[in-house]
Amino acid sequence: MKAVRGTAAALLVLLAVPGCSAATPASTPVRSTPAGVPVQTPSGATDAAWLQLMTPMNEGAVELLTMAADRSTDPGLRSWAADLAAAHRAELDRMRPLLKQLGLPATNVHEGHEMPGMVTPGDLAKARAAKGAAFEKVVVVQIREHLEHSARVSRSEVDAGSEAAAKKLAASLVEARAAELDALKAVAT
Repeated sequence: MKAVRGTAAALLVLLAVPGCSAATPASTPVRSTPAGVPVQTPSGATDAAWLQLMTPMNEGAVELLTMAADRSTDPGLRSWAADLAAAHRAELDRMRPLLKQLGLPATNVHEGHEMPGMVTPGDLAKARAAKGAAFEKVVVVQIREHLEHSARVSRSEVDAGSEAAAKKLAASLVEARAAELDALKAVAT
């Protein structure tokens, strides 16, 4: 039980970043869209927080990975980045319908927030400005952080979430991140 509280606390700490919040049933059981149509909210704050964090985390990572697949001078890193970008796109294809199903907005509620594991517009600008080995170092550092933190918050969802579909997706991400980190070690050495 102590481990569950600790991992749930890790996810909730991320939401303590100024301006970060999730649309949760604890605050509003039913919301309305701008058109006034009621929308059901998820049954758990952890599920909402996880989905609303993982979606933009993956979107930023996909941008950086696509850049790496196009620009890296290292064929191994280029191939790995292309494969990982495709895997992250597939995860997003599972996350977005779940956001909708749970009545969560499709907008990035973390826009402009500097959060661990989030590839920010500043990170992307830094990558665009770098060349050769410096570019590849930016990619490796940012993606390693992304993979580590997304695994951590996904474990929190597995431990403390309440929506079966979200927990199942989170469990698959935890497993995928372990393999992706191992593959990163192989291409980054």
